[in-house]
Amino acid sequence: MNVERNEFGQPIGPIVENWRVPPRPAREVLSGAWCRLEPLDPDRHARDLFEAYACAGGESIWTYLGYGPFDTLAEYRAWIAERYLGEDPLFFAIVDASTDRAAGVASYLRIDPNAGAIEVGHLAYSPRLQRSRAATEAMYLMMRNAFQLGYRRYEWKCHALNEPSRNAALRLGFTFEGIFRQALVVKGRNRDTAWFSIVDGEWPRLEAAFAQWLAPDNFDAADSQRTTLAAIRQSVRMD
Repeated sequence: MNVERNEFGQPIGPIVENWRVPPRPAREVLSGAWCRLEPLDPDRHARDLFEAYACAGGESIWTYLGYGPFDTLAEYRAWIAERYLGEDPLFFAIVDASTDRAAGVASYLRIDPNAGAIEVGHLAYSPRLQRSRAATEAMYLMMRNAFQLGYRRYEWKCHALNEPSRNAALRLGFTFEGIFRQALVVKGRNRDTAWFSIVDGEWPRLEAAFAQWLAPDNFDAADSQRTTLAAIRQSVRMD
């Protein structure tokens, strides 16, 4: 690979062609076939989310988050009310299109338009949402929106001990970049942080893979996938 050098003989990065600082993501609905992401609102979403998290298996959702669990609806609603109008993090409720009820939360955060970088996080998927088409589509919709806005780098970070989150990042097409040791103190305990990313040059291939995986004919009558997202991603060719 040819490396460009400056007048001092030092290697320098390539020019970013047609670079424009992207806008911040808007507080607007992102719609798909299986779900939609609505700007988080305590009046519309708090009760649905609290009930979804109270389902069997929901207790472990809060282990790696810096907040929760919430003992009462009033407590959870107050937490949302303090944050739902913020610009960073910018929170969304993930609404299952089949029930019209919120079943999870995600956000954009660490939004840096000047660097063209944006992160997805604060993922709190209830048992009603986990391992569903809507769960995957929600992440696809957020990625697509970020890259359409002009961001160059899309990040995923999680507790290094959170194996389900790390596996989810790899399944969705993120590249593991390493561990930041002793990055945070969360709930009084050390957190090493695992970093993952997708960059804009990778997005066209990933977008095509998501489209194929989400297609109705990729699912049988029992709603089980016929081909995994990872297998589809390996088979996608970009002319």
